[in-house]
Amino acid sequence: MHHPLSIVILAAGKGSRMKSPKAKVLHEICGREMLYYSIKAAREITDDVIVVVAHQKDAVIRAMEKYFNGLTFITQDTDSFPGTGGAMMGIQPKYGDVLVLNGDMPLITRTSIDAFMSSESDIVMSVIPLDNPSGYGRVIIENNHVLRIVEEKDANDAEKAVQTVNAGIYAFKHHVLETYIPRLSNANAQSEYYLTDVIAMARNDGLTIAPLYVEEVEFKGVNSKNDLSNAEMIMMDRLRRDWMDAGVIMQLPHTIYIEEGVKFEGECIIENGVRLCGNTLIVNSHIKAHSVIEESVIRDSDMGPMAHIRPLSVIEETHIGNFVEVKKSTLTGVKAGHLSYLGDAIIGEGSNIGAGTITCNYDGKKKYQTIIGKNVFVGSDTQLVAPVEIADNVMIAAGTTVTSGKYESDILILSRTPIRKVVGFFTKFFGKGQQC
Repeated sequence: MHHPLSIVILAAGKGSRMKSPKAKVLHEICGREMLYYSIKAAREITDDVIVVVAHQKDAVIRAMEKYFNGLTFITQDTDSFPGTGGAMMGIQPKYGDVLVLNGDMPLITRTSIDAFMSSESDIVMSVIPLDNPSGYGRVIIENNHVLRIVEEKDANDAEKAVQTVNAGIYAFKHHVLETYIPRLSNANAQSEYYLTDVIAMARNDGLTIAPLYVEEVEFKGVNSKNDLSNAEMIMMDRLRRDWMDAGVIMQLPHTIYIEEGVKFEGECIIENGVRLCGNTLIVNSHIKAHSVIEESVIRDSDMGPMAHIRPLSVIEETHIGNFVEVKKSTLTGVKAGHLSYLGDAIIGEGSNIGAGTITCNYDGKKKYQTIIGKNVFVGSDTQLVAPVEIADNVMIAAGTTVTSGKYESDILILSRTPIRKVVGFFTKFFGKGQQC
């Protein structure tokens, strides 16, 4: 259910501390750009989500439109109006309550956002109590009202002793923004327009400013690669916990990598060291240790250990053993026990793929498909040179190279060089009584 709340997400910054040419909000956490998570939480609350962009704005907009429809993107004039206050200039929210989020806070949740709506104050300001607030601006609170924000460099000893700091998220009544955003000034050391100045002006005019105490873990900003890694670990724990609560069995869950787009249905077992990526769907299947599944569908099957299922594969009622790689293939009712590469293939029910089998799907210019029918026995160390089509009920002898073409049903395909025996060669080569 949507609330009568507009949410503005600030995503215009460069993120220079990330030391990367990529816009900060496009760095990924569990397979999705960090801005995705702020928008996802916002869309669970409201239909009015406004994203303020500037740096690499086209890339940011394209990335988010892959996941969401109906977003409003506003481009900040960072040359004329830099800073968080500048980002709010020209914003036209749909509703009377406006929440301002940061695009680099991917751990925010709907529950956290809902908490801002519990107060009728003109402004609700998020604050965090820290054991060590060094480096942060202090929030001075009295009788559950925010009096002021003091930057550390401007704080006296008594103010420095305060352990409550600004978490950077605010809820405003729309009339507050209409009144004070046009009055912001950039007469400061950074020549920027600060949203925090609205707090000071509103307080001077006697408006009510309520503090909202929040958990640091959800309001943690990502400003460096180290922050990114820490945020991903927290998000990964959430994903694993949610899926285990939904019935997925995970062995040594802290060793399992799982991305946001992964889904499970039915009874699934995920062993240690597994990596699950992209929009993967796993249904009633067992993924064994140290296997990698990317952007694929696995139904009623077992994979691994140490199998690699690459994108766009669909595998049903199939056994994939250790060191088998499958790419962009559809396998139904197949056994591929070990040490094979199956790329751009369609393999039918009842077929057995011997160890060392390779579909030779690439000729240096194009990819070609291999089609194997039902009940086909493929012997070990077979090469299938695509494009090739094998009908049902065929046996392929071990060591055979199956060249391009179509092969009819009920045949044996055999290609071997005859064995040549040279009598006495061992003694001649090594000498009598010698060992190799």
